[in-house]
Amino acid sequence: MLPTPRRVKNKAPAPVQLTAEHLIREARELHGDGSVTVCLPAESKKRRIVDADELAEHRLERRARFEAIVRRAGSGRGGCGDASSAWMRYARWEESPGGGGGDPARARSVYERALAGGAPAYRDHGVWIKYAQFEARGGRVGHTRNVLDRAVAILPRADRIWSEYLRMEDLLGATDNARVVFDRWTSWRPGADAWAAYAAFELRHGELDRARAVHERHVAALPCADAFILFAEFETKLKNLDRARRVYEHAGSLLAAAGDNDDTAVLLAAFADFEERCGEPDRARAIYQHALRGEPPEPRAEELREKLLSLEKRFGDRHGVEDSIVTKRRSQYERAVTTNPLCYDAWFDLIRLEESANAGDANRIRDLYRRAVANVPPAAAAAEKRHWRRYIYLWINYALFEELDAEDVARARGVYRECLRTIPHKKFSFSNICVMAAELEIRDKNLAAARRLLGNAIGVAPRPKLSRRYIEIELQLGNVGRCRILSQKFIEHAPSSSHVWRSYAALEKKLGETDRARSVYDLAVSQPALDAPELVWTDYIQFEIDAGELDRARQLYERLLGKTQHLNVWVSYAEFEATACSGGAAIAGNAAEKAERVRRCRAVFRRADEHFRGCADDPAMKEARAMLLQQWLAKEAAFGDLGEVEPVEKKTPRRVKRKRSLLADGNGGGGGCEEFFDYIFGDEEDTTAAAGFKLMKAAYEWKNSGHVITY
Repeated sequence: MLPTPRRVKNKAPAPVQLTAEHLIREARELHGDGSVTVCLPAESKKRRIVDADELAEHRLERRARFEAIVRRAGSGRGGCGDASSAWMRYARWEESPGGGGGDPARARSVYERALAGGAPAYRDHGVWIKYAQFEARGGRVGHTRNVLDRAVAILPRADRIWSEYLRMEDLLGATDNARVVFDRWTSWRPGADAWAAYAAFELRHGELDRARAVHERHVAALPCADAFILFAEFETKLKNLDRARRVYEHAGSLLAAAGDNDDTAVLLAAFADFEERCGEPDRARAIYQHALRGEPPEPRAEELREKLLSLEKRFGDRHGVEDSIVTKRRSQYERAVTTNPLCYDAWFDLIRLEESANAGDANRIRDLYRRAVANVPPAAAAAEKRHWRRYIYLWINYALFEELDAEDVARARGVYRECLRTIPHKKFSFSNICVMAAELEIRDKNLAAARRLLGNAIGVAPRPKLSRRYIEIELQLGNVGRCRILSQKFIEHAPSSSHVWRSYAALEKKLGETDRARSVYDLAVSQPALDAPELVWTDYIQFEIDAGELDRARQLYERLLGKTQHLNVWVSYAEFEATACSGGAAIAGNAAEKAERVRRCRAVFRRADEHFRGCADDPAMKEARAMLLQQWLAKEAAFGDLGEVEPVEKKTPRRVKRKRSLLADGNGGGGGCEEFFDYIFGDEEDTTAAAGFKLMKAAYEWKNSGHVITY
């Protein structure tokens, strides 16, 4: 594939054409015949001019070339740079003696054409400055002033032009003219540098009052922090500290009235720094504190707090340092709760800080609690109680603050009511709030309100804690009838709750109503379903034992064994028989009673052993029997002379390790085998050995009978 030929983009003739005359001229330069050498543009080499006609021709060519360059630059075509730089090169060439001959009129004409041709140079302050410098180099002061006057009239916001104008007047010693120029410049309300230059100019000429008047005009024209700080620094340098302080004070009141917090913070920071340099740390501290009370923007506020803390560390006492640290921490917590209002831990930190730092300012702390509880968890978290726990603690702390610290029971009551209205009771509830609200009413001796609160809470969201606390309150007040009614309602609501039945029975037992308590226990154990029936049975049996009704306790054990044959039931039954006596005490009394207890206990163990022995096919029952025998053996040893240890020891099992095959799975995998522990009891060991001996004897006889085993 043939390469693509390159196309020439610029078909215009080159600025310098190679001719025979050009070649001859270069040859003469090499011989050095004493002719004149001039500089051509960068793209050409040095050219030697031999006479005036040739020099005029050369300048004509150069002007034509420059005209072409500025014409193309003005039309926007590339290759020649921007218009301003093209005109400046042209003007410098005309100005230089080795270029255009150093004719000021021609150079001035180029500058004027550049400014009058509608080119970008018209708005380029650099062109105006170079034009003025050109006139100044030639000593044409009038022309220079005219150029600068035109420049500042067209570009009044170009500070470089004003500075160049003032520099020229200052060098000429024209103080009045410079002052007029300054007045014209400041009439446009320039930046602080212009006013500072004006004041410095007056100071150089010993005009102190004029310099002060300049600063006064500055702050009147631009009442900002920078202007006032510049004025105050001017007075400070002149050792007029009282004047400087008055400037700061006037500026602070003026900016505060304007409502510019950021500018006010900058000014007050400078004011405090001034007071610190003057050896007035107390004044500086007061200024910093005043600035922070104005709630400046956060970057400024953080800077003020850092400066205040540094001041306290250098000049303050322990109390001042602590106040500065509290202020800094308060700002951090405020920033945290502003960034994430649902971060309740940050609210807790901020509230604790305010309570420790402003313990006597109840309104401030109350407002902070109101801000915190106003941030209710969002609707997405309303279905989960865990998202509300920290939020509810805010309400609890709020109520406790109103009751204990502020000592305002009415406000505390209102806090509890508002909290109860906020909680979505249809999804979940918090019993603590209702209980604490009721306890507040009781402390306020308003029993009817407490009952109403608890009753409404139980009706809206019945919880065991509410019922228990309601019953405790009525019991403390001696209202036994109300306690029974509440317990019955509680049982109707949760008939399968063992705790409810036990609490009701414990209430009757506490009141000395044995028959009522027994009836409650009877109803409880007859329930078809309980969440923890073993606790009810244990309490019932212990109740009969405490009442001295041993026969009733035995009947309960028998009823319980009719429902379950668990090992713990048998062991508890045996323990009861071993310790039961007419007085309900431990092993004591005469020998006949002791022997009777031993006999009853042994009978229970034998019944349990027979039960577990009959279920020997179940490995769990074997392990239960082994544990039973261990308990039985320990009890027989505790009986002393009445104990029968040897028969129980004969039944004690041996623990052996065995293997059993595993069934193959449905995917064709091998079954394999596993090891397990088994128990061989003493009363079963002889029978197993005899059965094995009979099997071996039968195999031996069969072999001797002449039968051949084939595979």
